[in-house]
Amino acid sequence: LCQGCHPPHFQVRTWIEPVVASSQVASSFYDAGLLLVVKASFAAGGSSNYSTSPSPQGDPEDQQQKAISNFYIIYNLVVGLTPLLSAYGLGWLSDRYHRKISICVSLLGFLLSLLYAGAALNGLGGGFSAFWSGVMALGSLGSSEGRRSLRLIVIDLVLGLAGFCGSMASGHLFKQITGHSRQGLVLTACSVGCATFALFYSLLVLKVPEPIAKANKKLPAVDMESGIVGTYRTLDPDQPEKQNVVVHTPPPGKGRPKRTIIVLLFVGAIIYDLAVVGTVDMMPLFVLREPLSWNQVQVGYGMASGYIIFITSFLGVLVFSRCFQDTTMIMIGMVSFGSGALLLAFVKETYMFYVARAVMLFALIPITTIRSAMSKLINGSSYGKVFVILQLSLALTGVVTSTVYNNLYQLTMDKFLGTCFVLSSCLSFLAIVPIG
Repeated sequence: LCQGCHPPHFQVRTWIEPVVASSQVASSFYDAGLLLVVKASFAAGGSSNYSTSPSPQGDPEDQQQKAISNFYIIYNLVVGLTPLLSAYGLGWLSDRYHRKISICVSLLGFLLSLLYAGAALNGLGGGFSAFWSGVMALGSLGSSEGRRSLRLIVIDLVLGLAGFCGSMASGHLFKQITGHSRQGLVLTACSVGCATFALFYSLLVLKVPEPIAKANKKLPAVDMESGIVGTYRTLDPDQPEKQNVVVHTPPPGKGRPKRTIIVLLFVGAIIYDLAVVGTVDMMPLFVLREPLSWNQVQVGYGMASGYIIFITSFLGVLVFSRCFQDTTMIMIGMVSFGSGALLLAFVKETYMFYVARAVMLFALIPITTIRSAMSKLINGSSYGKVFVILQLSLALTGVVTSTVYNNLYQLTMDKFLGTCFVLSSCLSFLAIVPIG
């Protein structure tokens, strides 16, 4: 074989996976460590300072749960709102000057937040919104339309595997040094090391892939029948173009089909994300409380179980993309998550928790496939801005969701502990409406 015959997008240095993996391991260490430190702090007697009902006659476990919940309300507000100040600007700079800007700046912010224990530093650097938008833009540029859903889910798979490994190890690393003042020091050092590697790899090694030309540049953006928009044909332009299709231009006065479809995709993504964020935010509180009452190692294992869906969702896209179109795959994922959230509401034993998690096996498919469908409807030069707008929309709604769910959890935990999960299930099924 001749040298240099490999297409640019197969060059190892264009792979974003090492950055995704190392940054996610760092994030997994940090998330687990933060939860365990907060729990230990309030267990040591600080819960009354944060509780909304500090009566000494209250159940100590309830007081601790409310204190942790209130902490995460403030923490999620800081982490979720501060990226609004910088993420869109980073996306615009990435589109205009260099694709790595949003990735590198957000990683720098994350590293500084680990070193100085400042959540706002992470957000001011663009946070996850800027980082993941940059990652999705690079992944989209280096893949053809027909393979884009699979390419993006592979990146999500790497994220999930890294998160799984990090969460599995987090509980053990946290216990390496005993004593309240130095607890979690080894875990923190490992998190900082992984974040440092991700930053320097993205700066010195990572290369931006060459854009792959669209195979069907003349593919019609409208449906095969005049005035009909948002169908599987328009949402899945990677399907082969038929030879005898007559394309009708929509009559004057009609809105642009592309914009209508993108809006519907946005709405579906936001509603579905409300369900996912609400469930994920409540899980740590749920597993620390009776009837589960997990310890440090069990918390790490529980967090790791959440990353299994990255593997099962990847396998789902690998199989479903051969027989179904984008919208069908999105709805399969929404039904999967909604069913699992409903089961989670009635969990009483540890094994039941893992059964509910197993039902959510395709929960990652919707958001990833929505991003893929959007990328097929916009120009490559706009990936950074569009993806960051989507990610900021999800982040903003996530902040609202976190606040509402934490307050709802406090109000209902003595009556029915699974109320939040039932609400998430309803939202997940509701998200099917704009997609279908």
